[in-house]
Amino acid sequence: MSAPLPTLLFDLDGTLSDNYEGISRSIRFALERVGAPMPEAATLRACVGPPLRESLARLIPDPAPALVEEALEAYRERFRDVGWRENVVYEDVPAALAALAASGARMFVCTTKPEVFATRIVAHFGFDAFFAGVYGPDLAGALDDKRTLLAHLLAREGLDAARAIMIGDRHLDVRAAKANRTRAVGVLWGYGSAVELEGAERLLARPAELATLLD
Repeated sequence: MSAPLPTLLFDLDGTLSDNYEGISRSIRFALERVGAPMPEAATLRACVGPPLRESLARLIPDPAPALVEEALEAYRERFRDVGWRENVVYEDVPAALAALAASGARMFVCTTKPEVFATRIVAHFGFDAFFAGVYGPDLAGALDDKRTLLAHLLAREGLDAARAIMIGDRHLDVRAAKANRTRAVGVLWGYGSAVELEGAERLLARPAELATLLD
């Protein structure tokens, strides 16, 4: 009898789609609203992946909690209207997801993007046909830490951590996998480097390689 297929847990930004334009433009909008200086592009790229509340606190010179929350609300004001659509799917991702789904693998999205936005984006791209669920933090920040989020997903779905693979482009994904004793696969087309993804059992160079996760 063949072994059961692993459960695949996918990051969203930098793994399935590239939402840099929407994220960076919404961050600039938020910083302008609170009178903070505009960061360089490299700094904005580093904001793709980590929880946004943490990123804004680093970008605001005097990050009083109330000011960070004001910036966060401004970000969401723009993002909920237009930013979430400033987003492109990486080439070959749809075909890879379709192949994995056809193989019978159970798949979930596990992202630090608020669940309300992540669910909208997954449906927008038609990925909801492939995923059994989308998990992310709420707007108040519960489950912002990806280690906690992944633990919540595993418990809620009754998954065997040893039979699950976390797939993502940032060190947060590898760290969450290690904390929860799942396997970790890193992807190199997003926003993390091979150095950042040290500790992953495998690195994928191209989105088409996602289809080999069950090999």
